[in-house]
Amino acid sequence: MNLGVFGGTFNPVHIAHLRVAEEVLEALGLPRILWIPAADPPHKHESLAPAAHRLEMVRLATASNPAFEVLDLELRRDGPSYTVDTLRTLRAQYREARLWLVVGTDTFEEIGSWHEPEALFELANLAVVPRPGEREVPLEQRLPERLMAPFRIGPQGLEHPSGHHVREIAVSGLAISASDLRQRITRGASIRYLVPEPVIDYIQKHRLYREGP
Repeated sequence: MNLGVFGGTFNPVHIAHLRVAEEVLEALGLPRILWIPAADPPHKHESLAPAAHRLEMVRLATASNPAFEVLDLELRRDGPSYTVDTLRTLRAQYREARLWLVVGTDTFEEIGSWHEPEALFELANLAVVPRPGEREVPLEQRLPERLMAPFRIGPQGLEHPSGHHVREIAVSGLAISASDLRQRITRGASIRYLVPEPVIDYIQKHRLYREGP
């Protein structure tokens, strides 16, 4: 069984996140994608809504899709939310599954700075999603040389000695930015049709991303 793993801050979750998950699920023939909001992401320095709120927004956004499952495992773990720890937990929980970690190309290019980056490729396949409008760069040119060294270039992407693969998955180019959404909310502008309606209601109810009381 193959399982998708979609982590992130989801600050807030929006329509582009949902579309990426849906198209990766379809492209790889996955029965399920696990959404895992980060509690304490070591690479994010933006102003984050409390993790419990971000978790609940993801639950609201994905509730209508039975192929989407939301896990709170990073919220239940102390310390920084290292992806490698999350993958180890999932490998122990889903012993027979092949995991597909979903990342954007910008994240993939920074993977050399992650905690134990070499171990990521031992634990999971990677589905790399291009950002809207970016120029085409082969996957092998996006990795630091030390991380690229074990791979060989195969017909469908990069092939690791562990048997895992790194594949680029083309998706619809929805250029929606969480930082832009937060700015819109702060200045009182509409985010309708960019964010699921239940999430908009939740943001308004809890006055998230607003300045002042």
